[in-house]
Amino acid sequence: MTDEDLNTGREIQATLWPQMASGGTPRPAAKLAPDFYAWVAETAFGKIWSRDALPLRDRSLITVAMLAALGRTGELRGHLAGARNLGIPQEELVEVLMQVAVYAGVPAANDALTVAAEVFGITV
Repeated sequence: MTDEDLNTGREIQATLWPQMASGGTPRPAAKLAPDFYAWVAETAFGKIWSRDALPLRDRSLITVAMLAALGRTGELRGHLAGARNLGIPQEELVEVLMQVAVYAGVPAANDALTVAAEVFGITV
């Protein structure tokens, strides 16, 4: 683990989720496997999200689409909130999730839109 990649990763995470910069909400899984979360910060965010070829905004949209397509609604919830923290408008995120229906199926998009409605505070 390199300190530089870990610090860079944590900076990116704090950009997506500002509450992480102040310690955030403790997660039981982080207590169970603290090395795992440091590894995620170092590798996913410090080595990949930090690359210059794509801006954070694009990486965020790609991540939202992939999580929706894979049906990973728990992670999707967090990345939708992160996308909003980056300033990505709700309308663009909805368009990304609608496109998921074409390539990953209507059920995946339906689940993702349901999660998005929760994240955006939309109720019936």
